[in-house]
Amino acid sequence: MTHVNNFEYSRIAEIQSQIRHLTAEYHDLTKDRATRHRRPEFKMPAGACFDDRDRTEAVMAALDLELTGGRSVVEFERGLSEKIKMRSSIACNSGSSANLLAFATLCDPSLDNHIKKGAEVITSAVEFPTTVAPILQYGCVPVVVDVEPQIGNLNLDALEEAVSSRTQAIMSAHTLGSPFRADHVREFADLNNLWFIEDNCDSLGATVAERPAGSFGHLSTLSFYPAHHITSGEGGCVSAQSVQTATIVRSLRDWGRDCWCSPGEDNRCMSRFDWRLPGLPDGFDHKYVFTRVGFNLKMSDLQARVLMSQLQKVDTFTERRNRNWEILYSYLHDCRGVILFTNAEGTRPSWFGFTFMLTNHSKLSRRQLQIALEQSGIGSRVVFAGNITAQPMFRGRQMRIIGDLPVANRIARDALWVGVYPGLSEEDMHYMGCRIRSLITEGN
Repeated sequence: MTHVNNFEYSRIAEIQSQIRHLTAEYHDLTKDRATRHRRPEFKMPAGACFDDRDRTEAVMAALDLELTGGRSVVEFERGLSEKIKMRSSIACNSGSSANLLAFATLCDPSLDNHIKKGAEVITSAVEFPTTVAPILQYGCVPVVVDVEPQIGNLNLDALEEAVSSRTQAIMSAHTLGSPFRADHVREFADLNNLWFIEDNCDSLGATVAERPAGSFGHLSTLSFYPAHHITSGEGGCVSAQSVQTATIVRSLRDWGRDCWCSPGEDNRCMSRFDWRLPGLPDGFDHKYVFTRVGFNLKMSDLQARVLMSQLQKVDTFTERRNRNWEILYSYLHDCRGVILFTNAEGTRPSWFGFTFMLTNHSKLSRRQLQIALEQSGIGSRVVFAGNITAQPMFRGRQMRIIGDLPVANRIARDALWVGVYPGLSEEDMHYMGCRIRSLITEGN
């Protein structure tokens, strides 16, 4: 029997080696073909960047039928926590779910000073909707402040005016890879006894005061959608500074159960059948005790295997993003028709896109420019939802707006961004810079 088992193990290892080799060869043969997230003749604003190792990890995970969350998810969570200098990370199925989990965690009654229904939460006027959505979903009131000119992030000078006796949290995102001074926001939050959720979905690899973006909030979030800095197709993560908040996030992610065993694991507490809880029979199986109204927002091991491979490339991806940004800057920094967005002092971006606002000197309106760019093979996007308070989702909603939001309104009307992601070559960037300048200054 031992001889047969040894033969089987040897044969399995041989097959795995062949599959790895063939997968790498397949990747080399197909890497340049068009996909939904890669159009070779079109300069997309964002997209996934996979190599043969990423593809091989996905294939091997599928071969092992690692289709739910398990060991690989745990390994990825540890690696990510180390990368962004947070105590714990809890992987989930999307960045939007990460924001929902983070906010829901701070509403948990087991926390001192938990966020209560009707509380105010300070946020920025220029956000992706799912940064703001959890505030509304949990019955709280967004307090919307304007953004900094030529940066597009939460205006820290407005925080003092925005805070009130009902304020319990600040929740805002680093815009398009350029982080705000999250260290200053955390100082303000601590002085005012507020929670701080740092939405880092667009800025993995960026730094603030030489610390990783995503390391300042009580909780921070990431997205692994194909447009983001690393990707598994879908996926997200909540990172926590304390054991208590990490425990709540994990419980809410996993149906709201009280048990902390990983999938496939039993009796980590060594007292699985010894619990006594009001209303339940003595010794009721602790794996089926639910203390929170939770969700099922888990990540699969297949996604985690790809992300562990992608995580090794964060620094390289950041260098390429910033190089591509610099090339576009060289073409447009002295162009009268645009105002370029830059980063706050004391920060190092990991640029998600190259953002600019058109001025009266531009030969084309933003709509005209976007159409002309598409016809030139260059993809572009507006900045998230523009002034988010103008979006239909806010109609009839209770909110408090600080001032008239002139910068957000200008961004909604005149701002645009184009890609700098690592899938774009230096040649692509030179073409884009030259073409954008020509359209703005000459109209053709």
